Amino acid sequence: MTETVLELDAVTFRRDATEILHGIDLTVRAGEHWALLGPNGAGKSTILGFCGAVTHPTTGTVRVLGEQLGRVELAALRRVIGHVNPRHDLRSAVSVREVVLTGVTGTVEMPWRWTPTADDLARADALVDELGLGGIAHGRWPTLSQGERGRALIARALVGDPRLLLLDEPSTGLDVAAREQLLETIDRLRVERPHLTSIMVTHHLEELPESTTHALLIAHGSVVASGPIDHAITTASVTRAFEHPIRVERIDGRWSARALRTGRRDTAA
Repeated sequence: MTETVLELDAVTFRRDATEILHGIDLTVRAGEHWALLGPNGAGKSTILGFCGAVTHPTTGTVRVLGEQLGRVELAALRRVIGHVNPRHDLRSAVSVREVVLTGVTGTVEMPWRWTPTADDLARADALVDELGLGGIAHGRWPTLSQGERGRALIARALVGDPRLLLLDEPSTGLDVAAREQLLETIDRLRVERPHLTSIMVTHHLEELPESTTHALLIAHGSVVASGPIDHAITTASVTRAFEHPIRVERIDGRWSARALRTGRRDTAA
């Protein structure tokens, strides 16, 4: 059986007196690529916090890469998890290469007096080239386009050779061309790193890479549908999750969603 990378068992989460997640079950295996979908406030970010060994559940069990949260040093676990967040809070005018190297240390800024090894530099440079950033390796963060920043953050997440890659709305702020370039980059990872597992959070079906294999659809903190993507993402399930009649289609591997006109509500599964 394929190795289990992530497991949530009857997980709940409360903030103050409010229960945000209600008995979430999820099993993700090596090499799978999951989409985590749902409306604003559904609980997606909280679930991603479990996946990234950042948040503990209120009840239930979370296991990440074989380690149970609450029984493992979180800092050590995070070092084998890659995290791509387009809201990366970098304020220094560092180069693309230096941004990638911060993935080695797991910091936002380059650590004071830290010197990368020759192996660190080689891995960073290889990823800069692999993600099409070789021509701007010394370009400074403030001068980069959103698309270039997105690819730099993917390289940063991969430099530590993670087993699990988390993508938190990676298309945020991108125009159509930059979004498509980013999705092509993510699709290539499935071929070039077949054992890498990924989880992408998004609100929009159009932002799903063709390589997405599974989906977890949630609403109001509960699972609406989960499993292989063709079974989990349907007109019926998306309509139910977003509480609005939405028609879902998949053409040439890419998804789209549009509201159904009044009087034409689609009841297809």
